[in-house]
Amino acid sequence: MIGQILGNRYEVQQQLGKKAGRRTLLASDGLTGELVVVKLLSFGGDFEWDSLKLFEREAETLKSLSHPLIPRYLDYFEVNSPTIKGFALVQTYIPARTLEQCIETGRTFTEAEVKKIAKALLEILIYLHGLHPPVIHRDIKPSNILLGDRSGNSIGQVYLVDFGSVQTVIPTKGGTRTVVGTYGYMPQEQFGGPTVAASDLYSLGATLIYLVTGTHPADLPQRDFRIQFEQTANLSASFTHWLQWMTQPSLEKRLSSASAALTALDELQFPSSAVLTVSKPAGSKIQLTKNEDALLILIPPVGFQPSMVSIGLFAISWNSFILFWTIGALSAPFPINIPFALFSLPFWGAGFSMVYTLLSGLFGRMRLRIDRQQIAFTYELFGFIFHRPRPSPRESISKLVYIPTHFTKDSEGNQTQTPAQLDIWAGVQKYHLVSASGIKSEAELEWLAEELKYYLGMEITREKI
Repeated sequence: MIGQILGNRYEVQQQLGKKAGRRTLLASDGLTGELVVVKLLSFGGDFEWDSLKLFEREAETLKSLSHPLIPRYLDYFEVNSPTIKGFALVQTYIPARTLEQCIETGRTFTEAEVKKIAKALLEILIYLHGLHPPVIHRDIKPSNILLGDRSGNSIGQVYLVDFGSVQTVIPTKGGTRTVVGTYGYMPQEQFGGPTVAASDLYSLGATLIYLVTGTHPADLPQRDFRIQFEQTANLSASFTHWLQWMTQPSLEKRLSSASAALTALDELQFPSSAVLTVSKPAGSKIQLTKNEDALLILIPPVGFQPSMVSIGLFAISWNSFILFWTIGALSAPFPINIPFALFSLPFWGAGFSMVYTLLSGLFGRMRLRIDRQQIAFTYELFGFIFHRPRPSPRESISKLVYIPTHFTKDSEGNQTQTPAQLDIWAGVQKYHLVSASGIKSEAELEWLAEELKYYLGMEITREKI
């Protein structure tokens, strides 16, 4: 087709791309002399009417858009020549390489550069999703993102192109449903389900994963439909968590909007200026340390409380009585003494439980650690370490649930105050923090909830009682 004139105006210079029924051409505008891109949909043996519907939709969409980082609509016309019959869409030409071409030619991107690309694309998505009705791209991937030449410290201009995706038709009971996108970059809901703004966020997250790993997401391992990129990419823990948040298979767990994703990304880039709604309460003795590899929370012992006096005296009396009982039982003739001695065991258990409660309040501490591999919650007393519950894989953490202080009623109508609690769910395991023991106030628990929220990149579910 080189040299052919389309629409009595556009002279084809070269072919940029080709796929079933479509060609993307670089052409020279005979009126202005400028280079333009001509997307050609031809009627051939593999033509489908849904292709024409998407092609026309792309033309109408581009005509309504006005953004410096999106190709501008120029023309649309029918092609009726001896060799080609179909339709042509003309748009501005952007002299830049795709992200896929950058990776294929050996270019690598630092974490800081990937964040800049992410921010630029999120700003484009904020524009698209904010239109009425919202424009959902549905096919964000490395080959549909152009990167201009670097200038100084700038990564270069980032452009989003191609608003007409490859599609297949899946039959449904109500007719047909068009599935648009590219495997590996499509969220689950796009396979025939409703497509929303968060669907573009998944595709963007998958694209960024490709930049940091050099591997298409479809070629990376998956677990529970989640892309397992962490071992392949050398990223900070905070940016890793943000990408995990962007590519959550479940819509309910994924970032819901481009503006929310951009806010979260800004907080990762400027952690010292990130505004927490709650800060560490003055006088708190809880120690919290975090870095790229782990977050560690050390909760100190409660310390002496006046109520411990009565508990201690009762425990001494209880265990003294059980001791005399056991000595008396063992002094009886054998084998009569055995049943009596065994009868005392449950009472010893209750006595030791009281002693343990007393000692743990005075000397025991709790430790919550979340690193790249797992979450672990331990109780430590006199060098002994108890896991409660057992550790779970980091990727199994599914939600944070905060329950404020509330009152409950028993069968007689008496009210009892229940302290606030924070539950970290990892699969079927629940890691339980409560505003009691070493956490002395609800304010401390609110602070820990906010810290975990930002570290895990996970919203807090606040239950109303």
